Amino acid sequence: MASIESLPVAVPNELAEAIRAFPSQRIVEHCGTNWSVSPFDIYTSCPQCGAKIKLRAFSACGEIEDLFDAVFEWMNQPGVEELVRQRRQAIAEDA
Repeated sequence: MASIESLPVAVPNELAEAIRAFPSQRIVEHCGTNWSVSPFDIYTSCPQCGAKIKLRAFSACGEIEDLFDAVFEWMNQPGVEELVRQRRQAIAEDA
Protein backbone atom coordinates (compact mmCIF):
# COMPACT_ATOMS: atom_id res chain seq x y z
CA MET A 1 0.00 0.00 0.00
CA ALA A 2 1.30 3.46 -0.87
CA SER A 3 2.05 5.88 1.92
CA ILE A 4 0.06 9.10 2.15
CA GLU A 5 3.21 11.06 1.32
CA SER A 6 3.34 9.43 -2.11
CA LEU A 7 -0.20 10.51 -2.95
CA PRO A 8 -0.20 14.33 -3.10
CA VAL A 9 -3.67 15.15 -4.40
CA ALA A 10 -5.21 18.60 -4.22
CA VAL A 11 -8.89 18.33 -3.38
CA PRO A 12 -10.96 21.31 -4.54
CA ASN A 13 -13.15 22.92 -1.89
CA GLU A 14 -16.09 22.45 -4.26
CA LEU A 15 -15.62 18.68 -4.12
CA ALA A 16 -15.61 18.63 -0.32
CA GLU A 17 -18.77 20.76 -0.28
CA ALA A 18 -20.45 18.50 -2.85
CA ILE A 19 -19.73 15.50 -0.63
CA ARG A 20 -21.11 17.28 2.44
CA ALA A 21 -24.27 18.18 0.51
CA PHE A 22 -24.68 14.74 -1.09
CA PRO A 23 -28.30 13.59 -0.65
CA SER A 24 -29.20 10.54 1.41
CA GLN A 25 -31.77 9.45 -1.15
CA ARG A 26 -32.44 9.74 -4.87
CA ILE A 27 -35.95 10.37 -6.17
CA VAL A 28 -36.78 8.36 -9.28
CA GLU A 29 -39.74 9.03 -11.55
CA HIS A 30 -41.15 6.52 -14.04
CA CYS A 31 -44.68 5.73 -15.23
CA GLY A 32 -45.94 8.79 -13.38
CA THR A 33 -44.75 7.29 -10.07
CA ASN A 34 -42.06 8.68 -7.77
CA TRP A 35 -40.05 6.62 -5.28
CA SER A 36 -36.79 6.99 -3.40
CA VAL A 37 -33.70 4.79 -3.62
CA SER A 38 -30.21 4.87 -2.20
CA PRO A 39 -28.05 7.43 -3.99
CA PHE A 40 -25.54 4.62 -4.50
CA ASP A 41 -27.93 2.26 -6.32
CA ILE A 42 -26.91 1.53 -9.88
CA TYR A 43 -30.29 0.10 -10.93
CA THR A 44 -33.85 0.18 -9.65
CA SER A 45 -37.11 -1.35 -10.82
CA CYS A 46 -40.24 0.67 -11.44
CA PRO A 47 -42.89 -0.35 -8.91
CA GLN A 48 -45.58 0.37 -11.51
CA CYS A 49 -44.38 -1.57 -14.56
CA GLY A 50 -41.34 -3.48 -13.27
CA ALA A 51 -38.94 -1.95 -15.82
CA LYS A 52 -35.29 -2.06 -14.79
CA ILE A 53 -33.90 1.50 -14.77
CA LYS A 54 -30.21 2.38 -14.87
CA LEU A 55 -29.44 5.20 -12.44
CA ARG A 56 -25.70 5.71 -12.81
CA ALA A 57 -23.63 6.27 -15.92
CA PHE A 58 -20.67 4.11 -16.86
CA SER A 59 -18.52 6.38 -18.97
CA ALA A 60 -15.11 7.97 -19.06
CA CYS A 61 -16.53 10.86 -17.08
CA GLY A 62 -16.52 10.06 -13.38
CA GLU A 63 -19.42 10.81 -11.05
CA ILE A 64 -19.32 11.77 -7.40
CA GLU A 65 -20.75 8.32 -6.61
CA ASP A 66 -17.49 6.86 -7.98
CA LEU A 67 -15.58 8.78 -5.33
CA PHE A 68 -17.85 7.36 -2.61
CA ASP A 69 -17.31 3.86 -4.06
CA ALA A 70 -13.54 4.34 -3.81
CA VAL A 71 -13.86 5.40 -0.16
CA PHE A 72 -16.16 2.44 0.59
CA GLU A 73 -13.63 0.10 -1.02
CA TRP A 74 -10.90 1.61 1.16
CA MET A 75 -13.10 1.18 4.23
CA ASN A 76 -13.46 -2.54 3.46
CA GLN A 77 -9.74 -3.17 3.93
CA PRO A 78 -8.73 -5.33 6.88
CA GLY A 79 -7.94 -3.26 9.97
CA VAL A 80 -9.56 -0.06 8.72
CA GLU A 81 -12.89 -0.48 10.52
CA GLU A 82 -11.46 0.74 13.83
CA LEU A 83 -9.90 3.79 12.16
CA VAL A 84 -13.26 4.65 10.62
CA ARG A 85 -15.06 4.20 13.94
CA GLN A 86 -12.58 6.47 15.71
CA ARG A 87 -12.85 9.19 13.08
CA ARG A 88 -16.65 9.05 13.03
CA GLN A 89 -16.64 9.42 16.82
CA ALA A 90 -14.29 12.41 16.65
CA ILE A 91 -16.48 14.08 14.02
CA ALA A 92 -19.61 13.47 16.13
CA GLU A 93 -17.90 14.99 19.17
CA ASP A 94 -16.91 18.09 17.19
CA ALA A 95 -20.44 18.63 15.86
